[in-house]
Amino acid sequence: MRTSKANAGLHQGQPVRTTGVAVGEADAAMILVHGRYAGAEDILGLVPELRLPQLHFLAPQAAQSIWYPNTFLGPNEDNEPFLSSALQVLADILDELDTRGIPAEHTFLLGFSQGGCLVSEFAARNARRYGGVFCLTGGLIGPPGMPRQYEGSFSGTSILLGSSDPDPYIPWWRVEETAEVLRAMDADVDLRRYPGMGHTINAEEIEIVRAVVLGALKTDGEGTSDRPVSR
Repeated sequence: MRTSKANAGLHQGQPVRTTGVAVGEADAAMILVHGRYAGAEDILGLVPELRLPQLHFLAPQAAQSIWYPNTFLGPNEDNEPFLSSALQVLADILDELDTRGIPAEHTFLLGFSQGGCLVSEFAARNARRYGGVFCLTGGLIGPPGMPRQYEGSFSGTSILLGSSDPDPYIPWWRVEETAEVLRAMDADVDLRRYPGMGHTINAEEIEIVRAVVLGALKTDGEGTSDRPVSR
């Protein structure tokens, strides 16, 4: 699968890796977004840990393995045109899934680090009912004090914001700010602070993601992993 070339840009035309159930047979889909200097195959390494055989998984690849070049805490214009191109990648995938029978309310968004920032910003700019949104070490993009004038409602969508405190790249105050903004948009936010965890994904976050998906699908699970995952 490849992203649409209707709005060609830096990331358009890059591969989208897939795994899991075929899209036409899946109960739902999950879009996984990798971090800076990582890749689609890296973030797909979470799939065995999640143990969600009902899902179709998709992981887009960023051009040069970065979604945007500069800090997410700087002016948005400093990250253009990369940022707009990256946001369009997610919009294109959601549109294609919808045309193939999996609407946004049956689609889950998950991102780690730079991917978590991209997922949170995309969700805020495109608020609607999703299956769930998981920002693992990430937050809204833009400088301190930036007005957050997003429109729309998440209509109770479950959103996980989990991060180490401190984290070398994502300050905790931005994670808290993100939680406040998304709650005001009618998201059911689960904010998780992990003192001294480091820049990684832990077993509790994996368990929460899995539980949210299974709850949304109203199916029984097989249990959760108690093994840490590093990315």
